[in-house]
Amino acid sequence: MKGLFSQYLNHIHHLAPPILQATHTRFSLICSFNLLWIAGLACFRSQVAGEIQIFSRSLMGTEVSIKVDSEPGSPLKNAVDAAYQQGDRLNMIFSDYEQQSELSKFSRSSISGASVTLSPELFTVLSYARMLSISTDGAFDCTLGPLSRLWRIARFQKRLPAKAKLSSARLRVGHHNLLLEEKDRSGKLLLPGMVLDLGGIAKGYVADRMMEVLRKNGFHRCLIDAGGDLTIGSPPLERKGWRVEIGGRKHPDFPVLELRDCAVATSGDLEQFMEVEGMRYSHLIDPSTGMGLTNVSQATVISPTGMEADAMASAALVMGFDRAQSFFAKEQRHALYYLSLENGEGKLRFWKPDP
Repeated sequence: MKGLFSQYLNHIHHLAPPILQATHTRFSLICSFNLLWIAGLACFRSQVAGEIQIFSRSLMGTEVSIKVDSEPGSPLKNAVDAAYQQGDRLNMIFSDYEQQSELSKFSRSSISGASVTLSPELFTVLSYARMLSISTDGAFDCTLGPLSRLWRIARFQKRLPAKAKLSSARLRVGHHNLLLEEKDRSGKLLLPGMVLDLGGIAKGYVADRMMEVLRKNGFHRCLIDAGGDLTIGSPPLERKGWRVEIGGRKHPDFPVLELRDCAVATSGDLEQFMEVEGMRYSHLIDPSTGMGLTNVSQATVISPTGMEADAMASAALVMGFDRAQSFFAKEQRHALYYLSLENGEGKLRFWKPDP
């Protein structure tokens, strides 16, 4: 993976300058406030018309497409069916909407404070989420459930959550209140009423596992588009990579890249927000305040895996470009395109790991 990751980063180096500045860009801001899943916005474009087989199904609250460079036939159909079955199975582990999901049951265990044995999949995602929470000083936090539920209600009421309710919810949030024991693969929630929300990480992990199913069945030249977040396999025949247009918002400096064996995710509030008394509040929540972000930005991250890209895009938006750039410089695993709306114009900044 490391070698392949270096290959696509080197390609980025040739296609995009280190820093991109936008000028005279307009944005049509569409008011929507969807908290079901944080949907990325990278766009897929195929150059191999007629050879790409495309399948699409509803999964995880979004449309998930699988694109494969292959001849049609039963082996491909069976592999794709198996990949979607994997997605359905994992959704019943990670969903905080399904009352019988493993995640929901684990959240309810906070009432008793009992230690719970977790599935390998849930333990893996929670372990990475907790590690990222620590390393980003809480910019990413999967214990935000009490706050995200308040903001879901705010979407329908079109008004901010009551201060008392926000204060109460914040008391039940904090990654340090999630304990994980690797020796017996168990987890424990320390505060009654804690609610876990994996909306900013699970979708990428699910796409990774679906890609794994396709590869095990012999299909490597494929791409999974989970509502705009991409998990990318080997490129189509005679191509260096899958052509991917970075970012969801149109911008003259957004590059079109040829990527392989990596993942791309976008998180932002340029389209998903609500407005109250002239103030825009994002669907993304700042764990330090409990409030929806107001910085009007979009972060696109390229990472080795979908789980990392999904989580890092959310974290980068909360951190802001300068802080995210410093963090990514330590990681040396992610490339970042950060678009912010300033004085009605888009400002695009870019960072990539050292070659």
